[in-house]
Amino acid sequence: MRLAHTMIRVRDINKSLEFYSGFLGLREKRRKDLGDEATLVFLGDEGENYFLELTYNKDGRDYTIGDQFGHLAFHVDNLDKVISEVERRDWWYRKSKSSSSNYIFIKDPDGYDIEIIEKPFLN
Repeated sequence: MRLAHTMIRVRDINKSLEFYSGFLGLREKRRKDLGDEATLVFLGDEGENYFLELTYNKDGRDYTIGDQFGHLAFHVDNLDKVISEVERRDWWYRKSKSSSSNYIFIKDPDGYDIEIIEKPFLN
């Protein structure tokens, strides 16, 4: 068995796509419009090893991020390059470095925590 995808609900599909595609580099793989109910957008990484489903409900409901959810994590080869881009966009971030990892936390447009981990520290 392997993970199919992770689904998160988003408030603004365009802002979320700019973040997950424009900033994190995920590519739109499929989109399903459910009329007045919702739009589902499936994003994948370059190797198609991971998929994220963005669900935008069109009924105007608001969401509170529950305390059962932790964060989404993404690997990068060069964290300094990512930090430069985050600073250019004037986004808040928290940087951490330990003996085993180098990473930052940022927030997506809906307030979800996103961890960006420098890949060489994963070995």
